Order: sequence, then structure tokens, then C-alpha cells
Amino acid sequence: MARSATGQPESGKARRVYLMLRDEILRGDHVPGDALPGELRLADTFRVSRVTVRRALEMLEFDGMIDRRAGSGTIVRPPLLPQTGIAADFASLMPQLVQMGQQTTARLVEFSYVSPPATVAEALRHPIGKVQRAVRVRLIEGVPFSHLTTHVPGDIAQNFSESDLASIPLLRLLERSGVEVDRATQSISATLATPDVADALQVAEGAALIALTRVVYDVAGRGVEHLSALYRPDRFRLDMTLNRVGNDGDRKWAPVLVASKGQGE
Repeated sequence: MARSATGQPESGKARRVYLMLRDEILRGDHVPGDALPGELRLADTFRVSRVTVRRALEMLEFDGMIDRRAGSGTIVRPPLLPQTGIAADFASLMPQLVQMGQQTTARLVEFSYVSPPATVAEALRHPIGKVQRAVRVRLIEGVPFSHLTTHVPGDIAQNFSESDLASIPLLRLLERSGVEVDRATQSISATLATPDVADALQVAEGAALIALTRVVYDVAGRGVEHLSALYRPDRFRLDMTLNRVGNDGDRKWAPVLVASKGQGE
């Protein structure tokens, strides 16, 4: 594998340049119709070779973010779906996800009953046994924006079918199965798209994704769903409203909590 002057593999350098340019475009530093700097200038800015810059631009072109035209340079494209995307507020995320399920479509990619990975079994507080594993891609106006992997205890999952999972939000199916959902824990991080996820979400391999892990519990404290979700950041946004609270000298930001009940994904 070719390496840069810094010793880092060229493919890794190209991915870094791709991610930085992508972030600049998403932030609005380069608006639709703008011409990006030429390859030589970008190579100098990012301290990489022109070959590395060219590979990064190829990834951006694959994502539909730029047009590369002979004689015209590299032009930033308008968003593929300018008014299309999903936004959710942390304070009322669960009921908003119900609406998301109603406004979008899902494609079932994998469906099986398996022994849960150790981390999933621990999170679900699940005894030895099979769980239903499903992988779905959720789309809005035909464009994929999320890659969802769920694990559900087998005795619960037997109450719904593959076709149900492709048309009904999972937490609706759990409720229909008699599960009384009580609470959920959730964590947010970031990751890079692996080849299979990149193909499913129609992004370049190594593209930055929002990673969300949620475990849902019933009233008895048993885990009834483990969700690992990956979202395209150009199609999904998580917002949070904060209030300034506390007395003088001890003031801090606190999230606004909304009393609501709902299920979705």
C-alpha cells in the first residue's frame, strides 16, 4: 500500500481529506454552485499528494455532493433532496420516532434467529437462548438514511413476522405483542461506514455516520429490544433544547424534558 510522507497509508489520508471536505460542505462553507479549490491548492492545504486529493474528490462525487467537470473544475452540487430529511429532539425522541416510522419506508435486509452476542445478551439481561436479529434500511422518498440492526428475545419476536418488520415500527409490534414498555437507555456516538453499510446507505466507504444504541425495557426490567442504528448525518439530525437553571454562581444548562409516551424507531 502506498504511504504518504507522514507514513500514513494513502487510503487513510484520502478518507481524512474526504471527511474534512464533506464537513465543510455540510456546514455551508461551500454552498451549491461554488467551485472547490483546485487539486494543487487542496493538496497544499491538506499537505497530501494530488493523487490523495483526487481519491477524496472521487468519494465526494460518489456521494453526489460535487460534480467534476473538465474545464470547469469541481462544483458543489445542491442536496439530492433539498427539503428532505429527518430531525428529532432528544426531549421527545420516542414519540417523534413513531412519526418517522409513518413517514418513511423500510427494507428488510436480513432476518434470522441467532444466539445473541455477549454485549447484546448482557444489555437485554437475556438468558441463554435465541433472539430474533433483523437488519433493515429505512428510506425517505426512496433515499436511505438509516441502517438498523435489532435483537429481540425469541419468545416475544415469535408474535410478528418478517413482513411485519418491513411495514410496522418495531416498538409498535412489541406493544401489539403485549409488551408494556417502561423505559429505555440510549447512547450516541459516531463511526465510519463499513463496506456493507456504505453500500446499503449509498455513501462512500469510510463516510462518517451517527451511531445510536438503544435498549428498551419492559415494566419488569427485562430488555425487550436492542437497537444499533447508523444514520447518514446529511439525512438525520438530533436536536436538544437546553434551559439555563440554578442559582447565581451555580448556574448550568439542563435539557428540557417533555412528559410524553410513544414508541417508534
